[in-house]
Amino acid sequence: MEPLAHRIRPVSLDTYVGQQHLVGSRGPLREAIERKHRFSFVLWGPPGVGKTTLARIYATAVDGVLFEVSAVSAGKADIKKIIETDTGGRPKILFLDEIHRFNKAQQDFLLPFVESGILTLLGATTENPSFEVIPALLSRCRVFTLKEHTEEDLEVILSRTDIDLTPETVRWVTERANGDARQALTIIENAQSLYGQVTIETLKHSLQDKRLRYDKGGDEHHSTVSAFIKSMRASQPDAALYYLARMIAAGEDPLFIARRMVIFASEDVGLAQPTAVVVANAVFRACEVIGMPECRINLAHGVVYLAQCKKDRRAYNAIGAALKDVEQYGNLPIPLKIRNASTKLMKQEGYGAGYEMYDTENYLPEKLAKKKYLE
Repeated sequence: MEPLAHRIRPVSLDTYVGQQHLVGSRGPLREAIERKHRFSFVLWGPPGVGKTTLARIYATAVDGVLFEVSAVSAGKADIKKIIETDTGGRPKILFLDEIHRFNKAQQDFLLPFVESGILTLLGATTENPSFEVIPALLSRCRVFTLKEHTEEDLEVILSRTDIDLTPETVRWVTERANGDARQALTIIENAQSLYGQVTIETLKHSLQDKRLRYDKGGDEHHSTVSAFIKSMRASQPDAALYYLARMIAAGEDPLFIARRMVIFASEDVGLAQPTAVVVANAVFRACEVIGMPECRINLAHGVVYLAQCKKDRRAYNAIGAALKDVEQYGNLPIPLKIRNASTKLMKQEGYGAGYEMYDTENYLPEKLAKKKYLE
């Protein structure tokens, strides 16, 4: 009953697939494993790319006793128990899966044991460790970034199963696995157990919902949104529509997308097409009133329009420069000529004296008189 992914898991680098930038010739993890160099590190990458496998291979190479713990369910008591365990002098290797789920207090508790070398920490995370791991702990670890598997990697992994697969079936699976080897293996294992054979038809029946990897609070979310905005900024409507579709398919809130478009209309299109913000606001309102799935059409309409608009960031840059001066200089004296003379005393003090509509005199504070914010 052992899952297929466990049965074919590599036990050495000789059979490990992917991550050649880390374990290929002269790769840093290969060098560390071959030289039996012991140090703490964090493996950062998407699901199913070999983080646990690498940790196990490394622990074996340095002759350590591996303690595998999930940060989802573990706590200080579990760490304390590991520290008190007698390993006969062999190094204690702590593999902390989903290390980003450990809170600050738990990470603080772990820190002195890593610092002193009592524990060698191997962390695994799908989230950016610079945001999720406390600086003191992160500074004592190297971070290795793992990439999602290529379709070629997945083909090699699937070829190691004892399940009969046609080339067409393999291609169908690799295209839908999101670079996740565990998902690819689970897909074919489910079809095999349910229908006794793996064909495209049985795969479709067993895989009712192809979920996109998209954690709304995580790195994949931010990467997709970034790609969406930058595609519109580069005037590439096809790319912008693709990333819009990714967000829609993953269940993103349409109002979040529309809100980003309203910001984009002023930040990036700006003075080149002032009515762009009107269009973007209309899209936002349509999403509010209509909702999904129909408002995807409004979103697509707005995205194509914004992507095709000329771009002018001068207003955005100008307010940024002005805010910088406000922060640097504080409340500089406003010229008396343009102050509001709302009382008799203010008039006697010269407030508003000499003011004329459409005056060409510079109204900036004296210290900034030569400043130009709008290029």
